[in-house]
Amino acid sequence: MSSSLQTNTSTLWMQHMRRGAFKEAWIISDKALKARAGKPCWHLPRHFQNVWTGDSLQNKRVLVRCYHGLGDTIQFIRYVPLLKRLASEVIVWTQPSLLPLFKTISEIDKLLPLHNGAPEIAYDVDVEIMELSHIFRTTLATIPSKIPYLHVDSIPLSATQDTFSVGLVWKAGEWDELRSIPFSLLLPLSQIQGITFFILQANPQKAGWNGEFGSHLNGADLYADARIIKALDLLISVDTMPAHLAGALGVPVWTLLYSEADWRWMDNRSDSPWYSTMRLFRQEQAGNWKGVIETVKHELEKEVKSRLKE
Repeated sequence: MSSSLQTNTSTLWMQHMRRGAFKEAWIISDKALKARAGKPCWHLPRHFQNVWTGDSLQNKRVLVRCYHGLGDTIQFIRYVPLLKRLASEVIVWTQPSLLPLFKTISEIDKLLPLHNGAPEIAYDVDVEIMELSHIFRTTLATIPSKIPYLHVDSIPLSATQDTFSVGLVWKAGEWDELRSIPFSLLLPLSQIQGITFFILQANPQKAGWNGEFGSHLNGADLYADARIIKALDLLISVDTMPAHLAGALGVPVWTLLYSEADWRWMDNRSDSPWYSTMRLFRQEQAGNWKGVIETVKHELEKEVKSRLKE
């Protein structure tokens, strides 16, 4: 397949997914599956590798390779219960930081830490975790939507008894700076009374936090971060891993999106079919985070007033 044809096909797939036409997207995925049959991809970076060859998973030992980012893995690990209904054994080869969290998923038979070598375990069929939505021919109506699907005990937060506890994450990975917000633009949120802000941003000083507002909570690991998020009344985050984690834990989360957001958030929606506790706040003009923060501030003020009336 020529590079231009691949680009056009990928663009069409994205368009279908953005408007919720998943069935049409899977038809394109089926054609791509046939086109790459027998072609090696192991020389590519892991997140570009296609794994599933179309083989049946029925009564097979299935190895799930988690080759994408932490947020991707958290989003698509929801398919494991469906997979277990088909497979004789479910083996998840995942990022080491996620192992403690995924031990809470009873349908996983074996958990292995992901590394650059071979998985060193016997299996019959392997898939990349983000291929599971294609394998199960997911539609908007059939997205596995049981929330929460990750489970932790919360860590008690200090000084939140009479206030609304809100976590903040404003910087995504450096590979896509368009998803990040300068911390200075969050300062209007500090004007709202009745809120205790917690900084959950990794490396907050490097990300622009100067200590002007918010208390930094630094979990020892991702599992500890999950326990902190579980204790919050709300997490406000850009499109990065903590937003997925909050959604998977069933914690209210407001996800702030730039104008051309990732396909999974679809177009023209303020909610997410992937996470029932999530609201989406989108840029109306490319690069205009100020308008997003003004809307978030207004909605936060409403939340605090509603809480005071309870």
